[in-house]
Amino acid sequence: MTLQDGKTIDVKLPAGVEDGTQMRLKEKGQPGPGGAGDAILTIEVRKHPFFTRDGDDVRLDLPISLAEAVNGGKVKVPTVDGPVMLSIPAGSTSGKTLRLKGKGFSSKADQRGDQFVTLMIDIPADDARLRELVGGWEDTRNPRQALGV
Repeated sequence: MTLQDGKTIDVKLPAGVEDGTQMRLKEKGQPGPGGAGDAILTIEVRKHPFFTRDGDDVRLDLPISLAEAVNGGKVKVPTVDGPVMLSIPAGSTSGKTLRLKGKGFSSKADQRGDQFVTLMIDIPADDARLRELVGGWEDTRNPRQALGV
């Protein structure tokens, strides 16, 4: 961090620090009659391209293929500590959320939050083979039957 007088200092941020947190840096502020005052540092946490923070928990929307949703399987998932393997249950639907216990942020109490992974089935925009396959299968079930339509 660069102070107003141009000096650069290192500041150690505590684990689990959140956006808007203020830290007091004793005697690092402007000089006054009683010596240097305190500097107040306000933490600004930048948005991540695919992780969202929710307290100590992390949220991620994970694209999966139609085959992975139907058949299940293991997929590589990014976490704040690096990639891990996640088991996708067979028959998963878009919006289903899975939990990776202890893969969130560290808290002030030296505990870890969790990572919540929301599955998002990625359907190809225009795939003739997929249309043909689904066309034959579609006639065998009505997902709105329970609604009476």
